Amino acid sequence: MAKQPKNAISPTRTEDFPEWYQQVIKAADMAENSETRGCMVIKPWGYALWENIQQQLDKYFKRTGHQNAYFPLLIPLAYLEKEAEHAEGFATECAVVTHHRLEAEKQEDGSTKMIPSGKLTEPYIIRPTSETIIGAAFSRWTNSYRDLPLLINQWANVMRWEMRTRLFLRTAEFLWQEGHTAHETEEEAIEETRLMHGIYTDFITNHLAIPVVAGEKSEVERFPGAEMTLTVEAMVQDKKAIQAGTSHFLGQNFSKAQDISFTGRDNTQQHAWTTSWGVSTRLIGTLIMAHSDDDGLICPPRIASQQVIIIPVTPKEDSRDAIIDACEALATTLRHKDFHGEPLRVQVDKRDLAGGAKKWEWVKKGAPIRIEIGPRDLESRKVCMQRRDEDTFEKHFMDKEEFIRDCEDTLQEIQNEILRRATELRDSNISECSDLTEFEKHFSDPKNDQPGWLITPWAGSNEEEETLSKKHKISIRCFPLDKQDGEEAPCLITGKPTKARAIWGRSY
Repeated sequence: MAKQPKNAISPTRTEDFPEWYQQVIKAADMAENSETRGCMVIKPWGYALWENIQQQLDKYFKRTGHQNAYFPLLIPLAYLEKEAEHAEGFATECAVVTHHRLEAEKQEDGSTKMIPSGKLTEPYIIRPTSETIIGAAFSRWTNSYRDLPLLINQWANVMRWEMRTRLFLRTAEFLWQEGHTAHETEEEAIEETRLMHGIYTDFITNHLAIPVVAGEKSEVERFPGAEMTLTVEAMVQDKKAIQAGTSHFLGQNFSKAQDISFTGRDNTQQHAWTTSWGVSTRLIGTLIMAHSDDDGLICPPRIASQQVIIIPVTPKEDSRDAIIDACEALATTLRHKDFHGEPLRVQVDKRDLAGGAKKWEWVKKGAPIRIEIGPRDLESRKVCMQRRDEDTFEKHFMDKEEFIRDCEDTLQEIQNEILRRATELRDSNISECSDLTEFEKHFSDPKNDQPGWLITPWAGSNEEEETLSKKHKISIRCFPLDKQDGEEAPCLITGKPTKARAIWGRSY
């Protein structure tokens, strides 16, 4: 009987996908649960991913005229009451601050208990999102059409009191960016909404190597208070969907509630047209689920915390210094090279650990390239290269100069291969369906606990959508933008002819 291959992560993806996900995060030393319920500690290896996302995405924002600002964490309750539909959408997730001081109270056992006191006249909400408080600022900043457009982005933390949490995917506190803009005309605001949607599509595809389906949310799934929500939906390896980013056209709903008004070109008072858009640390969870394998994290080079790890192999003390010097020299050379406009991120692992332990640590952390240099390599001027997108035991022996010359190309090959695999997974698990019986069988088949997505003709009502969603624990992920101009076909549930196509699936 053949031996089963051993993997670094247990359980494997096929054995228990949710637990596998947690173990990948643990093995890669990316994050951990904190003492604060539902919140996480993002450790350096995981936070470096967020820093790279932040820095690279921020360049997109700056190139399109947006500026960064910062707004208060605490939002007056009255602000949410001004926009009822928006507030109701977040009401069950709000954390509320009601007191502003603590008083020490001695207990009978000699301990001290801290008692909240100084009750606030009006409670504050820890921001679940910032439309209301940024809208209040916009109302102060906008007097004339000449003050528009306002193109503002905020990198911040938010809190939504989630009952069931999962690292990176759904935590009570998480990090994100939220863009907020105000415009003179409806057309400009819609153009902005589509522009940022396109930026997210480009960034997630080309930096995170995650192919997304770009589309519009149904009215049922739309952001509270929005007139249109555009989304980018990613498929991960258990065939579930993750909403990776959204861009919202808010119409004049928020501007009327918060008096974001201006004197127009015709000297009449008008309300601005606003948008909001955002992505969060959920992108890291999406990346893990989309790419990683049973040996740990696989990280696309463009976003990797470190792109090249150099491991000195020092079996003898007399050659140790020379090998480490050679590794440091190689690292210095590589750091002067350019990959997509940024210096290569290179680390030399000089820790006093066995070579095998180092190798497996970097496999589990998902470093795109590992380089080993030992005594023989010093003499022959060669290196041993291993790629994270290949079999863990695959090795490439090459001249050091050849590796230096081709390093950027190799990183790009890895980036392309990771994207290719994810695209193949997605495309092979989206099927067209126009028959309700087949549709229901697909999502209720007990033999298939990881059904893919179905794309269907759709002209149903909100009620019909919600009935199907609740029955099968699915949702319309989006109406794909590239699938709305085809031939008419009978709606899946009503039979009415429609050009609209909806993608259905289970989601995180």
